[in-house]
Amino acid sequence: MFRNDDIWRAERFEAIISPPRPSLPSWNQLLDSAEMYPVPQRRETHGRSEEYLGRWMKERKIPRERLVIATKVTGPSGRMTWIRGGPMALDSRNILEAIDTSLLRINTEYIDLYQIHWPDRYVPMFGETEYVASHQFASIPIAEQLDALGRAIDAGKIRYIGLSNETPYGVMKFLQLANDAGLGSKIVSVQNSYNLLSRNFDSGLAECCHHERISLLAYSPSAMGILSGKYFSPDGGQPDARMNLYRGRYSEGESRYNISSVVLRASVEEYVNIANKYALSPISLAIAFVLKHSLVASAIFGATKPWQLKEVIETCDVHLTEEIIEEINKVHKKYPNPCP
Repeated sequence: MFRNDDIWRAERFEAIISPPRPSLPSWNQLLDSAEMYPVPQRRETHGRSEEYLGRWMKERKIPRERLVIATKVTGPSGRMTWIRGGPMALDSRNILEAIDTSLLRINTEYIDLYQIHWPDRYVPMFGETEYVASHQFASIPIAEQLDALGRAIDAGKIRYIGLSNETPYGVMKFLQLANDAGLGSKIVSVQNSYNLLSRNFDSGLAECCHHERISLLAYSPSAMGILSGKYFSPDGGQPDARMNLYRGRYSEGESRYNISSVVLRASVEEYVNIANKYALSPISLAIAFVLKHSLVASAIFGATKPWQLKEVIETCDVHLTEEIIEEINKVHKKYPNPCP
């Protein structure tokens, strides 16, 4: 999917590259979006990702059955007041209204994979690493969220349910209550960050997904482009590179990927050296590593230029040897998860 220059600049295109995995339904090309996209989120641009997707399908006359469309409902947020007055909770009204609005923007009769963008309860996210019990606040019961999603499935508006930015507790609780409600087979994925700089998925959540046949849709496989090494080059990367273009305006990304961190710089330089040693581009090394994971169904990447999209697609043919993986793991042991 390509766009004109204005659209490429305005919105990160998210697509998914997928090795075959048995736990997901048999799908064709999968495109991921969210009602709050593009990011950094702004009143004047929210919803454009879904609108662009719908416009592209219509203008290119893409048969609906060739695509798997994934999108997300915005979790509680007092900041994004332009989305349903600032969605304070994922109650039935918010979920069902969000689904209907997304269907209109995408101009489709159904959404294949509908995901909860982040939990309706306190969890450490976007750079936080410790759970603080006193931060817990009142939240909508998971059973109510599932009831709304189940009604949307019954109405033919969505087909499958996905979670995002979830914890092992959250995944298992959703599955427990979904099984009670007869929706157990409908929860098929969790979309969490996973890359060379953030392998927290392997500490607890991977075990849950393995035994419960939940696939990981890994976002940020290149760590927002940081694993290319461009931000640590002499020129600091092109001015229109994401972390430069939105510097100071993208708190979620900057809190996790602090490019001024000495540890982050050191770890990225070592991964870049591994890529150079084996005649790979740093991005190819990063994404091939993610795709090698047995529980990863798909890697979601963001591209702002067509050549970046081409580079990522070509990564599907990259095979990482055990020797390369061993060197990667040595760096990980030295600098474990510098970007939580």
